[in-house]
Amino acid sequence: MPDALSEHYADLLEGSYDCVDRLVLNAYFRMGHSGGGFRTWWQKLYGSEEHLDNAHLMRLAGRFGRRLRAFAKARNIPVVDCKRGERKHEIAEEYLARHTGKPGLFLILVSKAQAPVWEISGKCHLERKKPMPYVNHYSFHIWDPEWGHITLKISGHPPFPAQVILNGHEYVACQARRKKIDFEKEGNCFTRITDAAGLAQIADTLSEERMIGRLTEVCERWIYTTCLCFALSLEEQQRSEFHYQYSVYQAEYSRNLLFQRGARMEQVFQAMVDRSRAPLGIERVKTLLGCKRRPTFHRKDSPSRRWGVVVEKPTYDLTVFKIVCRRITLKIYTKGERVLRLEALVHNTKELGCGRELIRFPRIVVRLRQLLERFVQVLSWVDFCFIADETLEQLPQSACVGQTRVGGIDLNQARMRAVAEAVVTLAALPRGFSASTLATEVQSRGQAEYTPRRATYDLKKFRAKQLVCKIEHTRRYEATRNGVRALTALLVLRDKVIKPLLAAACRRQRHRQTRNLTVVDQHYETLRSTMSKLFIELGIAA
Repeated sequence: MPDALSEHYADLLEGSYDCVDRLVLNAYFRMGHSGGGFRTWWQKLYGSEEHLDNAHLMRLAGRFGRRLRAFAKARNIPVVDCKRGERKHEIAEEYLARHTGKPGLFLILVSKAQAPVWEISGKCHLERKKPMPYVNHYSFHIWDPEWGHITLKISGHPPFPAQVILNGHEYVACQARRKKIDFEKEGNCFTRITDAAGLAQIADTLSEERMIGRLTEVCERWIYTTCLCFALSLEEQQRSEFHYQYSVYQAEYSRNLLFQRGARMEQVFQAMVDRSRAPLGIERVKTLLGCKRRPTFHRKDSPSRRWGVVVEKPTYDLTVFKIVCRRITLKIYTKGERVLRLEALVHNTKELGCGRELIRFPRIVVRLRQLLERFVQVLSWVDFCFIADETLEQLPQSACVGQTRVGGIDLNQARMRAVAEAVVTLAALPRGFSASTLATEVQSRGQAEYTPRRATYDLKKFRAKQLVCKIEHTRRYEATRNGVRALTALLVLRDKVIKPLLAAACRRQRHRQTRNLTVVDQHYETLRSTMSKLFIELGIAA
């Protein structure tokens, strides 16, 4: 999908595609999560409440583990007991690299995690253990013919809550192989695509309504016969009417820009980070250093993988530019040798306010796409900032908001500069910002006496200049396109150009010149010498 950022760098791009990335679905037995419902289910399972006690609950959990280990031993499926702090996805990647691509279960990981557990007190009274105890969780790693590598994580205690972890890029890769689209895949991204339009069309299917049925199908294909059967046999599942329902817990949506050359991508990205970090208030840019070398691609012998080239564990320098807003994360980083990825991640879909049931999945994807597009827009506005000729003249003048006349914006005042910086910093927030949020941001910039009431009045000034607009039917605000560009330009001119040049022009002592000047230092030196001559001609320098 075209945006301002990709259009600006279109000459450097080979292609782009949008894709739903990591998906985490919660599978839950609704009846088993309430005391009365659990009692009813137990009666259907055993015919009475005679054995409803803590001992039988523990026996049910122990039976799960014994059956699972016996099944794995009989079929030579590795079972790995993970210790605290171990990265389970790295263990899975090692076994996945040796996997032949045959559909089915190939690895089981056992680890401890918190889960709801029922406790039976006198007269069969049910209550949850508090705090939630750490119990065994079994992660079933499965190769699915349509979704590739999927993970089913299930608790060993009734009512056996589970999570299904899927990856949209794996789904697109499997479907591309079926349609004989040649590609190269490095880790979790496509680095070379022969049919970009065809691959983008496959990726777009992840946002369609019919994907609800496909997600339900892949979950039920494995969860009852491969995972839950160790706790409850198929006959017990039918007798007790045990059936999972699904909701979307976490989701990622990514936009991937494939550059023609990796060196140009690095230049573009590093310049973008350098220009956007200060205005957007990023305190830290995370950089992972590794051995940077161009990966070697090896084609797999398996017929099911002959259409794709995959490098499972690339090593490269990775810089992550990230904005966190409560349970939503927006980030941009390089992926592989030539891919620049922009990503919107929601850690709990409750934050989106559009429902969490699986039937809401298309709406969740649309909402994530909107968050990502807003993030891309703000990056492009900050990256390509400008200020019109009349803006400097009009900003200090008074204006009207409706029938109310408000004062102008004088950026020579420290308070108004802090407000302008705060507005640019909050521009990337997914849901806009309130007057209280603005006041808190301004206070962090040295204006301790700044209150939400002052923020409300200052926001009226910015609205009068069309730098900020109010979101309909809410008490929240968002920065406009021209507002972000103009404010960023004004702040950059003052902090990065005017102040350094004036400081250099007023400096009388000559310091030893640095030999290894960067490109920015060379530009500053040229401007300093030229501005010194201009000041002399204008009569404002001795």
